[in-house]
Amino acid sequence: MSHRGSLLCLPDGIWAWPVTTAAAVSEAALSRVFDRAGDLDFFVLGTGVEPWIVPAPLRARFRQAHISLDAMTTGPAVRTYNVMLMESRRVGAGLIAI
Repeated sequence: MSHRGSLLCLPDGIWAWPVTTAAAVSEAALSRVFDRAGDLDFFVLGTGVEPWIVPAPLRARFRQAHISLDAMTTGPAVRTYNVMLMESRRVGAGLIAI
């Protein structure tokens, strides 16, 4: 499989994700994640090439959904997501293309 652009990876599929910058990550952009909260324990957010601090309201939304959130640049996020998948964890990822 090959894809250009950002990806949203969830237990039931992988989708093109129209997010191109960390500033564009919002509750609306993550609606598929929150719709599947019962299927996820972890969410890895790849923020592109720059680290990004997730705003408090968005962190609170993840807490409310009982999903652990970890944000990091995209390269480490891809590696972390793959390791968690290999460990059969209930993980999703939003990966901003670099």
